[in-house]
Amino acid sequence: MYTILAINPGSTSTKVAVFEDEHEVLSRNVAHDPAELSAFADIQDQLVYRKEAVEHVLAIDHIDLSSIDIFVGRGGGLVPVKSGAYEVSPRLLQDASKGMAGQHPAQLASQICDLYVKQYGGVAYIVNAPDVDEYDEIARVSGLKDIVRQCHMHTLNQKEIALRYCADNGIDYYGVNLIIAHMGGGISVAAHRRGAMVDGNDIIKGEGPMMPNRAGSLPSLDLFALCYSGKYTQKEMKDRLSRTGGLMDHLGIDDAREIERRIADGDEYAKLVYEAMLYQVAKCVGSAAAVLKGCVTGIILTGGMANSAYVTRYISDYVAWIAPVTVMAGEFEMEALAAGALRVARGEETAQQYDGIPVWTGFTKK
Repeated sequence: MYTILAINPGSTSTKVAVFEDEHEVLSRNVAHDPAELSAFADIQDQLVYRKEAVEHVLAIDHIDLSSIDIFVGRGGGLVPVKSGAYEVSPRLLQDASKGMAGQHPAQLASQICDLYVKQYGGVAYIVNAPDVDEYDEIARVSGLKDIVRQCHMHTLNQKEIALRYCADNGIDYYGVNLIIAHMGGGISVAAHRRGAMVDGNDIIKGEGPMMPNRAGSLPSLDLFALCYSGKYTQKEMKDRLSRTGGLMDHLGIDDAREIERRIADGDEYAKLVYEAMLYQVAKCVGSAAAVLKGCVTGIILTGGMANSAYVTRYISDYVAWIAPVTVMAGEFEMEALAAGALRVARGEETAQQYDGIPVWTGFTKK
């Protein structure tokens, strides 16, 4: 039996879980005081603070770090990579500490794991980092040569859900096509073709459906006019697109449960806006079906919003003609980290070596 510690740092919290093989024996979400976080000049400066937070919660539950066989982290801060598990190595740590893909707390996970290995022994991995990029080259082309479409989705949960769905149905993930819609604070819809996420919407750069607090794709010329209207500073416009847009902009809240209560109480505008978001998710599923040329084994709805029957019924009504719809509600990121590390430990998968070379370096031009 392997004892596994999974670490997943987020913007305002750090998730910590301990597993004995597949069985979760501890799960904690450590909330961080925004005032304390604001004292750090950048994300990398939070390394010791986050590490001590992990140690504190483990001490409360009497978890001895020397008993851990495998440390596994969220990963992040890397150049675009293939999916799967990676051994935590000096080159990986170097890029993570620099935040090669932009500063995000996820970059601290591999570094915390490495510090624990050096102190307590064991091995360290990352699994399906936010930097995974499996796009087809044709999917990268946009209408402006200066802008290249990139892959930023909920890869960890997307991949875990795909593997669970295939295991449940006795099929091979690398032999089928799936469409997975992850719906939480962010929404990512991906076309999985024989084990690779070949296209989807970039949630970091603002593509895709309207989301609880993100605007999603917008008519470009109208957005251009708004940006130069003089009404907003650059920061205010960025915040409106990525932090206070979507449901928040229309309704003043981004809590889907509260919005559904408003709808039940007869709020027609809340109903229109909420269903517009779900309609746009369904459109993204349709786009993914086109990417897969209509050959789709199944459509899976996941993430926190998939707990709502209102959400899943509405989307299914639009897309069930494409392929059978399965609901796998919730997020399985911590389970996905442990499962990925366990596959390596059992010899079912080989941990890859990070070389710092992006999986895609540009279009071939003659």
